[in-house]
Amino acid sequence: MTGFIASLARIWAILGGIILITIVVVTVVNVGAFALDRLARLAGGEVPALPGYEDYVRLAVGAAIPMLLPWCQAQRGHLAVDLFLARAPAAFKRGIDRISLLLMAALALFLAYWMVLGLLETRDDGTLSPVLGWQEWPFYITGIISLALWSLVSLAQAASGEPASESIPHA
Repeated sequence: MTGFIASLARIWAILGGIILITIVVVTVVNVGAFALDRLARLAGGEVPALPGYEDYVRLAVGAAIPMLLPWCQAQRGHLAVDLFLARAPAAFKRGIDRISLLLMAALALFLAYWMVLGLLETRDDGTLSPVLGWQEWPFYITGIISLALWSLVSLAQAASGEPASESIPHA
């Protein structure tokens, strides 16, 4: 696989990780506000939780998780069952690997297509998050990019002919 595509997948995953970190920070702040509210109620006070917390977490998780898929594919981190191929000839294994990579690329593009349709429908419907009132369609964009990049990584791996066992990093 080309180094450029792998680098793109890695940078994309890091950006997804940054979004996940913001989710953790917002969750910690919200839990802290909940704990402070419990204490404040003992003194007759009140500390409000973060408004729209659920909206943010739902939209951010939906944006961040797909961002990890291309890097997972680049590292051949997806589940593979070699039970039936353990004793098969190497050429047969390479052929099965290439076919599965091409099918993975096709599946990712298929999902990207449907996600584009979902984005367009959500945008046309003017769907807003319930509390914050944010437009929801922009959060589809990272998923579409992620699926396209995942497909590109799979295609690059299929074109390189690099066997799966050699691309898996060993500890």
